[in-house]
Amino acid sequence: MRRNKLRELLDAGEPTIGTNLLSTWPSVVEAVGHTGMFDYVEFQAEYAPFHLYALDDFCRAVELFDMSSMIKIDQEPRRFLSQRAIGAGFQSVLFADCRSVEDVRECVRAVRPETPEAGGYHGAAVRRFSYMAYSDEPEYVDFLNDVVVAIMIEKKSAVDQVEEILAVEGVDLIQVGLTDYSISIGRPGAFKDDPEVKDVERQIIEACHRTGVPIRATIGNADAVKQYLDLGVRHFSMGTDLFILHNWLKEHGDSLRKAIAG
Repeated sequence: MRRNKLRELLDAGEPTIGTNLLSTWPSVVEAVGHTGMFDYVEFQAEYAPFHLYALDDFCRAVELFDMSSMIKIDQEPRRFLSQRAIGAGFQSVLFADCRSVEDVRECVRAVRPETPEAGGYHGAAVRRFSYMAYSDEPEYVDFLNDVVVAIMIEKKSAVDQVEEILAVEGVDLIQVGLTDYSISIGRPGAFKDDPEVKDVERQIIEACHRTGVPIRATIGNADAVKQYLDLGVRHFSMGTDLFILHNWLKEHGDSLRKAIAG
C-alpha cells in the first residue's frame, strides 16, 4: 500500500500545507505536484461535478508525486461517497456539515474497517487502492486505519458541542467553517468582519490545542498566515484553482483594458 504522507506528518507533529482543486483534470493535479510545495492536494467534491472514474484519475495523478490526496464530501450520502473515494485511492476525507457528536462518530465509522477494534463500516471490497486485490491482506485494514478523518466545525450545533466532538476517537483534523456558521446563526456574511464570529474561530482553535487535535486554517495566500501562526495553527490549506483563475483574469483583464484605453 502507498504511504500516507499527511498521516505521517500529523503523527509526527509536523506542519502541513495543502491546496484545493475544483477540477479533477489530472493535468491540474500534476501542475500542483510539479511545484513540490504541497504535502497534499484536496478535491473539493462538495462544490464540483465529478464521476467515479474521475476519482481514480485524480488519485493516479497524485501518486506520481510525494504528496497525499484529500476529498471534501457532501453531508449525504457520506458513507457511499467516502468509501468510493477511499477505494479510488484518497487517503484523507474531509466531512462537511456535521451537526452533532453522533454525526462525527458516523463519519469516523464510514472510513474505518469493520473490525472489532475499529468498529467501522468499511468491509471487504475490490478497491483500486488495494491494487485490485480482494482485501485479503492485513495491509487493507491498515490502509483504512491510516485514512485521515477531517471534520468541518461549521454549524452552530457543532460549535456548541465542540469539546465532545474533539473527544471522539478517530478524529484526526479539524477545519473551522465560519461561512456556514454565520448562516446557521442567522447572520449570513458575518464571518467577514464580525468580531464575535471571528472569536468563535479562536475558541475552537484553543479547544483543539487543549485536546491535542490538529486544526487547519484555509487561507487565500501566504500573507494571511501570520494571524493563524500567532494562534498556534500549523496546518494550512492555501488557494483554490477556480478562484485563482478568476482573480488573475479579473486583475490582468482590467489592466489590459486600461492599457488599451490609454
